[in-house]
Amino acid sequence: MSDTTDTGPVLAADGTPLKRSLARALRMQKMRALALIAPLLLFVLLTFILPIGDMLFRSVENSIVSETLPRTTAAAQSYDADSGEAPPEYAFDALAYDLVVAAEKKIHTRVGSRLNYENAGISSLFRKAGRRVDDIGEVYLDQFVDLDPAWEDPQALVALFADPSWAASAGGENEARFEYSSVAGEALPGATDAYAAWARTIQEEDQDSPTEEEPWAPVYMALYKDLAKNPDAASAFEGETAARLAAAAAAIQSPDWETMSTRDAFIKIDDDWADPEVWRTIKTYSSKYTNGYFLNAADFQKGEDGPELRPELERIYGTLFLRTMIMSLAITVSCIVLGYPVAWILANLPSRTANVLMILVLLPFWTSLLVRTSAWKVMLQQQGVINDVLVWLGLVADDARLVMINNQFGTIVAMTHILLPFMILPMYSVMQTINPSYLRAAKSLGATNWTAFWRVYFPQSVPGIGAGSILVFILAIGYYITPELVGGTKGVFISNRIAFHISQSLNWGLAAALGTILLVVVLVLYWAYDKIVGIDNVKLG
Repeated sequence: MSDTTDTGPVLAADGTPLKRSLARALRMQKMRALALIAPLLLFVLLTFILPIGDMLFRSVENSIVSETLPRTTAAAQSYDADSGEAPPEYAFDALAYDLVVAAEKKIHTRVGSRLNYENAGISSLFRKAGRRVDDIGEVYLDQFVDLDPAWEDPQALVALFADPSWAASAGGENEARFEYSSVAGEALPGATDAYAAWARTIQEEDQDSPTEEEPWAPVYMALYKDLAKNPDAASAFEGETAARLAAAAAAIQSPDWETMSTRDAFIKIDDDWADPEVWRTIKTYSSKYTNGYFLNAADFQKGEDGPELRPELERIYGTLFLRTMIMSLAITVSCIVLGYPVAWILANLPSRTANVLMILVLLPFWTSLLVRTSAWKVMLQQQGVINDVLVWLGLVADDARLVMINNQFGTIVAMTHILLPFMILPMYSVMQTINPSYLRAAKSLGATNWTAFWRVYFPQSVPGIGAGSILVFILAIGYYITPELVGGTKGVFISNRIAFHISQSLNWGLAAALGTILLVVVLVLYWAYDKIVGIDNVKLG
């Protein structure tokens, strides 16, 4: 009991205001309730919400191109893809620096596969170039070494490019990540960038030290280009390093200094590197996020003037989406037609008999889905049970057996059988609640059997039909095992294509975009169902 005064608030037994005490008790109750449902919330979050969020992100994520080819994508931005010519030399230089790092990390094939989704054939370009890119610039490496053998001495290069504090502590087991010298970064920016990329890559990938390894040939190519642009770069250094750079800068001014074209080197690896469409693809898909997956999922592609329809022979996803919708609707209608009489009989039989027959309805749940689907393959094939019976009855000639498998008919039949219990159970549960006296009252007032059913019984069973239809339609739209086994090429769903991209082509972005579109379609249909029928009319019993 609380203490009360004439002027103060009502107090609880511990002396705190009663209102505050009640609020604290209510808060504790809510926390206990939250703790009870926390495992379920965590389970739903980890197994449902996060995977869907990841799917939505993957459908627009495109960082692999820009992260693997940072210099190339930056150089491609100033390239006019409509010029009809390959990009200038600097774009190929950037590609050489990026690709040699990617090849060392063994990720050049991944970026090639990503771009191959948009332009078939690019994947082979990256594979070929990855094998030979470290040869680009060897002509400069040889000339630098001929000029002074110290150019292949790792310590001499560390003295040129490394930050002095890093160089002082380098060489141990726990060598710090390579840091380049600010002096080198200003005087020789291209070479310093190429050397730093090499040094960090061998540290991370090979656990090697720049103090003990010779750089890749493209580093010498970058050094040549820097010295050609800035012959006075040696003035930024001191001692032997400055003298070596000054000698190199003087040498490259000689007409005897041999040069090479990076562009020609790539074209020598494969002529398609001169194809503007290859570079247009790199430029178009260089951003971290893209709508390209969704355009592909809708049979569009990025063209010169924006999105455009793909060639007619390449449009497959629109057809698959439409086929999935129509066949899922057909399966749902088939389940309603077959399941309604069964549910009605079960609901109007004595409980003991109904329970026995219900076992027959539930029996398929006790059998493997693969076994049931395989059984339909046996039943529906041209030498199967159904065709044999039809031939034996004389309804079908032996040389004109029906084709009922590996097409849409086979998919509809097999999936109707598999999903039928999901229609019967909700309808049976709702029909059990319909009072039989309503029908008797209607008939006593002069209604025929059909009128009593249609105007009295059927409207009361609609909530069960709605619940079953939603269950069957949503399950059907995402089914892929049964269509894969019995659908052939004409009876597969969009879900089969999603499974193909996840497990075989590894185009997860396109699979995520297709899955997102499928999710949106289901939500739109659910919204339309709510507006037309009313979700409140859906009951499971």
